[in-house]
Amino acid sequence: MATGAEGVMAVDAEGEAVKDPLALESQVCFALSLASRSVIAAYRPALEPLHLTHPQYLVMLALWERAPLSVKGLSGLLHLEPATLSPLIKRLEALGYVLRTRDSADERSLAIVLTDEGAALRAEAEKIPAAMMRRLRMDEQELTALHASMMKLITVALEDEVPGG
Repeated sequence: MATGAEGVMAVDAEGEAVKDPLALESQVCFALSLASRSVIAAYRPALEPLHLTHPQYLVMLALWERAPLSVKGLSGLLHLEPATLSPLIKRLEALGYVLRTRDSADERSLAIVLTDEGAALRAEAEKIPAAMMRRLRMDEQELTALHASMMKLITVALEDEVPGG
């Protein structure tokens, strides 16, 4: 196999170069994985002054928009298992940003509420989207188009999920 301008090339039975369908560089899953890790790493300097990791930031975004939320509600919004959320919520509680309280309507359910400090943190977080546009060298229109493409991809991928398989 040789590397050409189009990526890794294979040779067919007649000796003609053909694009390798398994070339790493042409896999959507590889590009998405690398993009995800890279973008999350790019957020780190913007989140450090808020003492947040990227997963904690996602929890705070959901809470700033819809607090109070049950763990189940938060789990559904973020597409994360409750067992994954628990340590994130505990850490946010240790930072003084949230409180876990029993839901008055259902004592079995935990409600996650923002503290005054957690609510006030939103003002600092409002600077993050503009900072990330600069960091990623993309304008609002480009990010909106990228977001729409990703949401379409996510929707289709989730539609095709087979429970238990």
